Amino acid sequence: MKSKTQGYIFALLALTIFSLQDAISKHLASTYPPIFVTMIRYWAFGLFTVILASKMRGGLKATARTKRPALQVARGVLLSVQVVLAITCFAVIGLARSQAIFSATPILIALLAMPILGERVGWRRWTAIGAGLFGVLLILKPEGDFFDVKLLLAVLSCFNFAFYVIITRLVSRDDSSTTSFFYTGIVGAVAMTLIGPFYWSWMSPGDWGWMALVCMTSISSHYFLIRAYDILDAAAVQPLTYLSLVYASVIGVTIYGETLSSNMIIGSAIVVAAGIFTVWREHVVGRRTAAANN
Repeated sequence: MKSKTQGYIFALLALTIFSLQDAISKHLASTYPPIFVTMIRYWAFGLFTVILASKMRGGLKATARTKRPALQVARGVLLSVQVVLAITCFAVIGLARSQAIFSATPILIALLAMPILGERVGWRRWTAIGAGLFGVLLILKPEGDFFDVKLLLAVLSCFNFAFYVIITRLVSRDDSSTTSFFYTGIVGAVAMTLIGPFYWSWMSPGDWGWMALVCMTSISSHYFLIRAYDILDAAAVQPLTYLSLVYASVIGVTIYGETLSSNMIIGSAIVVAAGIFTVWREHVVGRRTAAANN
């Protein structure tokens, strides 16, 4: 039996590598189109999913078998759009502030799960949702006389990723996680290949090295995340994902010269606390429902 300690190590490795990947993506997106960067990244990721699927029981044919093909395609497209939006946000908004806004995603997922998945939300989670949205408003609060409309791009990214997670929950009722992971890589690679060549840019030899590193971090981070989910459930992994905000803040301030306002720090703390409570409460309710059905 695999130890939970090993699962936490895999999760921390995945999150650390994801943060490095975001930092490098910001560097590349400051010079090259985010769609182009995403396309190259997806080529490596798509190849990884094919190799992984071919080693599974039944091979590619069994892994690609799905009962929800339309939703699987929608998932893949949404995630590829999400990567483009996130990289763009890192370049134009900054790592720290982007990740601060992205922290609200679990709050939005809880909000959208009601009309789409038919989930019931009690007063405790409603309170957490309200607090989390208040925290987001603090993060978005104008620091000068004018509101920075670029921040709305990060909000759009949040909603996009929330819909991706909701659809992933829907397909998980019929398809295995291996099948969903396969379509994530393949559909994203195809979608980006259809669009990316129109944004092709000739990169300097040094930047091709950075791009190669982005591809390697993309593969290794997803691999470690898969290993983490093999051992831990989502409720155990989710709170750790807020480390991305800490990493982004440190990297943004020390390497890219970003600044952290008091509103952003306070708002982030509120959003993270509300998000952790929302995930925990959802886990508790899920366990009670499962126990009642047995």
